[in-house]
Amino acid sequence: MANTTPVDTSPEVMLTFYRRLYPFKSIFNWLNHEHTPTRLFSNREFAFTLPGDVYLRYNSFSTAEELKKQVCHLNPTRFEVGPVYSVRPKDKKLTRPGAFTPLQRELVFDIDMTDYDPVRTCCSGADICKRCWTFISLAVKVLDVAIREQFGYEDLLWVYSGRRGIHLWISDKEAMDLTDDQRKSLVGWMTVNHGGKESTKKLNVRFGSRSLPPPLQAAVEILKETFSDLILSDQDLFASEGGYETLLEQIPDSQTVGDLRAKWSDDPGRSSEDKWQDFKKEVKGYEKGSSQRNNLLAAMEDIILFYTYPRIDAEVSKHRNHLLKAPFCIHPKTGRVCVPVDPAHIDDFNPESVPTVGQLLQELDAVGRSEGEAGEHHSDWEKTSLKPYVDLLDKHALRLMERVRQEKRGKDEPLGTQIVFGTIGVTRGRTHAEAFSRKRPPQPQLYALSIVDTRSIKYASGAG
Repeated sequence: MANTTPVDTSPEVMLTFYRRLYPFKSIFNWLNHEHTPTRLFSNREFAFTLPGDVYLRYNSFSTAEELKKQVCHLNPTRFEVGPVYSVRPKDKKLTRPGAFTPLQRELVFDIDMTDYDPVRTCCSGADICKRCWTFISLAVKVLDVAIREQFGYEDLLWVYSGRRGIHLWISDKEAMDLTDDQRKSLVGWMTVNHGGKESTKKLNVRFGSRSLPPPLQAAVEILKETFSDLILSDQDLFASEGGYETLLEQIPDSQTVGDLRAKWSDDPGRSSEDKWQDFKKEVKGYEKGSSQRNNLLAAMEDIILFYTYPRIDAEVSKHRNHLLKAPFCIHPKTGRVCVPVDPAHIDDFNPESVPTVGQLLQELDAVGRSEGEAGEHHSDWEKTSLKPYVDLLDKHALRLMERVRQEKRGKDEPLGTQIVFGTIGVTRGRTHAEAFSRKRPPQPQLYALSIVDTRSIKYASGAG
């Protein structure tokens, strides 16, 4: 649903927000991984968007105080965070050609609700409501588990985009060191539905009726719990002719497709739940163990993936020099703050309840009237509804800093199995060509991935 409430993001409002509420120190700790400034912060690019769509790139700072001073001076409508470069971005013009290169970058993912337009009926375009936010909630659940279990990454920060999506920042050192080719391979493995013009095409995630790769099978187990409520009941996605024709395109048996199309054309009032049950009856009509039945059972799993699996904007993840909006910026259309989200409580998160900049300033005014206006204002966010979100980022940053301290003391030496993910040539655990790795505790069963390109994924399992 569209938000018709007037939004005030005037320069005066934004300047007050930056001066009194924006958590610069927390952002510094998160990006820097230590209390003392390091290259992770000083060589980091910041880009500012000014009123009138003026865009300033290759800014860099040594401390949180420097960043705050420049932000308050420029008063941008928003600012973005980029990679850690070989030299300070502000010295780019003084650097010889070829010496200015991105070295590290959080591995980032972007989930945008507009990519779900073909599979939602409650809203479209930039509009979003609690009903269609369930698609984003599912994406968080699936990706959070998959990234932790498949790649062993631990330092994941989810951030609401302020309007219609969510961003994921992965700060593990192994993730930050990934090359562009490795990032492309990783996101290619994670991508099932490519979105855009290809978002209505039938999925190609298995060979015939063979079982899904275990990571996708695990995703199906999560998604099928919500499929009925979300797709069949809430969105009622197969109610219209266009809706059920898209469903029929996913079914590989022409006899089944013909029977279902005839039945639904004769009874256009049948609900999506009724139509799904009709499909199930068609499947049961084939003999157990027959190729037709196995193909249709596989198709049912693929359909669940098609409608509910996370739709990743792959271009955001592939390149280290990609810029992404910083947490706690204000979305200019909604006035809402881009706040961190706890994946363990994603079902309770409501984007419409996220504080707006106007609401926060009203809260400050109320505090000012009760406490007086004298004194400096450095951490006034603690007095507002922004506090739990900043606390969430602070806890995340503390974990990063503790990990660095342990590594410096030589105590971070867990024994475990090294799982290697190669971009090509993986067979029964043997890899070559641009491999990247991550130490993980031993797992009951290990799987190696071979990604030839983002459209062709070969899966090989073995004990290693």
